[in-house]
Amino acid sequence: MSNLIPLGAVITLMGLLGLVWCIVKVSRARKQGLSDEELRAVMQTTVGLNLGALLLSAVGLMMVVLGIILG
Repeated sequence: MSNLIPLGAVITLMGLLGLVWCIVKVSRARKQGLSDEELRAVMQTTVGLNLGALLLSAVGLMMVVLGIILG
């Protein structure tokens, strides 16, 4: 159980990096001045990755909390 906290922290950081990557990807697309359809296509592909990264960070935080409670 002692490995649960560091493992959860690593998973949380991976999720946060994924969220930051999604933000950077969409902001770059907005700065390129794409048409509405092209921007919508970029955002649609990013939504799934964004939700996955959010889920990953939430699972990591749950692991950290569980490790603290059981520790």
